[in-house]
Amino acid sequence: MEEKIGNLKPNMESVNVTVRVLETTEARQIQTKNGLRTISEAIVGDETGRVKLTLWGNHAGTIKEGQIIKIENAWTTAFKGQVQLNAGSKSKIAEADVKDFPDSSNIPENTPTAPQQMRGGRGFRGGGKRYGGYGRRGRRQENEEEE
Repeated sequence: MEEKIGNLKPNMESVNVTVRVLETTEARQIQTKNGLRTISEAIVGDETGRVKLTLWGNHAGTIKEGQIIKIENAWTTAFKGQVQLNAGSKSKIAEADVKDFPDSSNIPENTPTAPQQMRGGRGFRGGGKRYGGYGRRGRRQENEEEE
């Protein structure tokens, strides 16, 4: 089944999408916990939004700006609150011949976001002091002295 970019959520597998390539980067090598890997990145989108696509291994550097591509068997991850799409060795990427696909200028800016709780629960580490107690009291006292 084909997904729309706007419906992507973190940790999805076997994702199939048809997208327009909006921006691309050159292939480069990065160090991962599994050793040196080749990647390139792209921004891709459809009529529901846009998303960052990371192309791993042999797919790195293979797509061009303006192309319409069909990606099969991709997966999603979350990074800094944004959903990202990934295509690796088990993914298939092919140029798609789609009539009436939105032009780059008609692809909305919005990107799928990851739920906040996936960011590591900041509210519990000293949040009370920062947002409630001391800081506010200190400011209030300063204001009263000025009056």
